[in-house]
Amino acid sequence: MSTEKPTDEQLIREFQAGSSAAFDEIVRRYRNPLFSFIYRILNDPAFTEDLLQETFIRVWTNRDSYREVARFSTWIYTIAGNLAKSELRRQKIRRWTSLGGASSSEADERPLEVADESSDPHRDYERRNIQQRVDHEVAKLPIVFREVIILRDVQELSYEEISEILKIPLGTVKSRVNRARLRLQKRLKDLL
Repeated sequence: MSTEKPTDEQLIREFQAGSSAAFDEIVRRYRNPLFSFIYRILNDPAFTEDLLQETFIRVWTNRDSYREVARFSTWIYTIAGNLAKSELRRQKIRRWTSLGGASSSEADERPLEVADESSDPHRDYERRNIQQRVDHEVAKLPIVFREVIILRDVQELSYEEISEILKIPLGTVKSRVNRARLRLQKRLKDLL
């Protein structure tokens, strides 16, 4: 076997041919990026984990529907994004119909970040505070801005990939990213 890692498209072809090892590699490659993407949309670790699992279940069950007209990453992010947006709609409906306003203490939990090797407690504290503030402001953005800023600035996808994932024109992606960044800059000007 070659020491070169197979592409995502090669892996999905192998998976479509029946290789469970190929599926395991897809899960390994996409677990963390998709968790981050879904979490930043929902801001809820429990629902994020559920939707991450549902994303991989849908990849498993719909593996034969993938065609190489788009990149595999586009296909899997589309699945995850659609699930996250559906969950947001369900949560909105639940909030409107809920009589109680109790919030979970888990709502303030954040996924763990990898620690810097050269640890400085004061600097680490400052970074965590800044990251929490940025996460909070991103979470307050309307979903149309939140999803593009997460895909572009956190997941580092190209504008073209975002356009394919969200099924919106390239110009709209660029406009939304720019408008989201401007909103964040305005809200975070004290940090800049």
